[in-house]
Amino acid sequence: MSLEAGTVHIHAEIIERCRQGDRDAHYQLYKLYSRSMYNVGYRIVNNDAEAEDVLQEAFISAFKSLHYYRGDATFGSWLKRIVVNKAINVLKTRRTERFPDDEKFDVGEEVVSEEEFQFSVEQVRKAMEILPDGYRSVLSLYLLEGYDHGEIAEILGISESTSKSQFNRSKKKLREILEEGKL
Repeated sequence: MSLEAGTVHIHAEIIERCRQGDRDAHYQLYKLYSRSMYNVGYRIVNNDAEAEDVLQEAFISAFKSLHYYRGDATFGSWLKRIVVNKAINVLKTRRTERFPDDEKFDVGEEVVSEEEFQFSVEQVRKAMEILPDGYRSVLSLYLLEGYDHGEIAEILGISESTSKSQFNRSKKKLREILEEGKL
């Protein structure tokens, strides 16, 4: 394990072997990260086949660009960024739904206490699958992947205020789906 800039690199040896062209190391790294990266892609594209394509494209890109990985973040977070970008590209190619310019709208934050929320994780997961791409991608990037609205805006090519309003609208739409029992 090497320690650079305060980040522990638990797979440094495997990464180095990958850089040297070791096919077994490539497969090892793929096995270590494929499941979690598939889940990241799926939460954004909401389609098994597309999530698998995103995963494959992300790993191909990561292996080709491994010499750019400097180790100032964990390998998993570096790879996750590639997966998110590939998944966003899939959404952009769909072009069935566009992000409206919400600069002029101010959608306030809705506060929900735990006592008010009576839905299971499975119900929420199914409801998220019903959300339009724009809503689901912002909601997933913010809540599940941990990006802030500035980062989401940069990733999706939208303004920060659009990200915030899409997030608030997605929460409202998610609640509507859950309360109406459209699952």
